[in-house]
Amino acid sequence: MLLVCRFAVPPADVPAFAARAARALELLTAEPGCLGGVAGRAVDDPGRWVLTVRFASVNAYRRALAPFPVREHVVPLLAEALADEPATYEVLAEGTAGAVTQHRSLRAES
Repeated sequence: MLLVCRFAVPPADVPAFAARAARALELLTAEPGCLGGVAGRAVDDPGRWVLTVRFASVNAYRRALAPFPVREHVVPLLAEALADEPATYEVLAEGTAGAVTQHRSLRAES
């Protein structure tokens, strides 16, 4: 499962935002079932940032948001993400070293 949150960050807020994003990564990646995460800035629009975190499952994602330090530091940051697009995605294809693994959808088929 992927958590993908996009942010619009004014230049004056970049140092504080970068510190908050690093703290969010520190807390989330310490949780069981978190596979890693990154924070990045758009090359062609430095006011746009993204926080992406991978989890082994939806349950791992939900459990990772439960500890108090995460609710205190991460959830408020996630609440500031741009709300006009989805933030959670299931992984359906994964590539490593030139090979792609297809994954079955976790969603109930209609």
